[in-house]
Amino acid sequence: MVNKICCIGAGYVGGPTMAVIAQKCPDIKVTVVDINEQRIAAWNDEDVTKIPVYEPGLDAVVAEARGRNLFFSTEVDKAIDEADMIFISVNTPTKTYGVGKGMAADLKYIELCARQIARVATSDKIVVEKSTLPVRTASALKDILDNTGNGVKFDILSNPEFLAEGTAVEDLHSPDRVLIGGDESTEEGAAALKALVDVYAHWVPRECILTTNVWSSELSKLTANAVLAQRVSSINSLSELCEVTEADVNEVARAIGMDSRIGSKFLKASVGFGGSCFQKDILNLVYIAKSYGLNEVADYWEQVIIMNDHQKGRFARNIISTLYNTVSGKKIAFLGWAFKKDTNDTRESAAIYVADILLSEQAKVSVYDPKVEEYQVYSDVDYLGTRSSEENTENLTVFNDPYEACKGAHAIAVLTEWDEFKSYDWQKIYDGMLKPAFVFDGRRLLDEKQLKSIGFQYQTIGR
Repeated sequence: MVNKICCIGAGYVGGPTMAVIAQKCPDIKVTVVDINEQRIAAWNDEDVTKIPVYEPGLDAVVAEARGRNLFFSTEVDKAIDEADMIFISVNTPTKTYGVGKGMAADLKYIELCARQIARVATSDKIVVEKSTLPVRTASALKDILDNTGNGVKFDILSNPEFLAEGTAVEDLHSPDRVLIGGDESTEEGAAALKALVDVYAHWVPRECILTTNVWSSELSKLTANAVLAQRVSSINSLSELCEVTEADVNEVARAIGMDSRIGSKFLKASVGFGGSCFQKDILNLVYIAKSYGLNEVADYWEQVIIMNDHQKGRFARNIISTLYNTVSGKKIAFLGWAFKKDTNDTRESAAIYVADILLSEQAKVSVYDPKVEEYQVYSDVDYLGTRSSEENTENLTVFNDPYEACKGAHAIAVLTEWDEFKSYDWQKIYDGMLKPAFVFDGRRLLDEKQLKSIGFQYQTIGR
């Protein structure tokens, strides 16, 4: 029976997942550890609305469990030593160096975790891969733990997350499925699997808990994200065709989505997908396929990324061509910077890449997002390394007020589908802009009739 859980990594996956486990399993002590002192301090902030991850409903979950059986700490070694079960939920970014650069997952943080667990552990542990990992990573973890430990037994499980940012708490409370991979061929492996199944069974129906071997579990996570991203790129490719044939991509999506074999989800055309998982996981899948010599498989999945990049670039180039083939010195207001609504996560957000293209054309970009901090916007653009930080600061401005962001602008680009954008006083925004005033709706969010009646030149994706 599991009495104490430790999670290494207090980010977008570790924090919410452990908060819900603690909420639903009051008999289990859950400790989330991270070496980032600032992040842990934010999780422990008395004002629960200031926790570092914005997810609807998460503050209430943390408030209920924190201090009772949910703890956030920088004492990593202590939490590892005390725990029966250790979740590894650290970053696995795409490599920026060496073999596999730009495609393979960088596993250095995973290995560092494994070596730290091996060094510290004095009793048997169940180690759970929560981070998204390449297939067969578990065998590397097992090698490190078995050969550098203190004679301690380690059982490795794979338990990938299938959370959608913006609905993570809802997804955790009522998951479609919980996937756990382990080794059922041994008594110890079967016991480890049962231990994690029993944790989730506190609130998840047993029929929704799926057990597989470790390799199937690891590959299922990559494949799930790849297939979802493929659907987005598929409808986005058709959005371009719709624009030149006078079809409406929303009507096409509705028609095909009513086919029970296809379904309606992930068929919403937009400026492109973002987030921490889709691109990273597809590139990882491409790299794995190439490493096994499966070049046709790799080419197939790589096309999903190519189409997504094309959609972002196409959106930016359309702004330039519509504004009389030059945006130099023109103010372009961005509504939204997060990769989707109801999150403050900006990783791989389409807004970053659209802004980068416009900045290279010497546009003046102004940004408003209700949840993304100013420092994050500058950090995202600086990370691309396209130009100096000073140039970015000079030509990109972050506003705390949407009306100020749009004041004096030649055009507005909607990059995130925040609901609040629909309720703005668009007459007021129009009155404060240069004319003709353009709106480029990258999320098909706004009321076209209303905006056109005000006087806006309105364009959207797929129509």
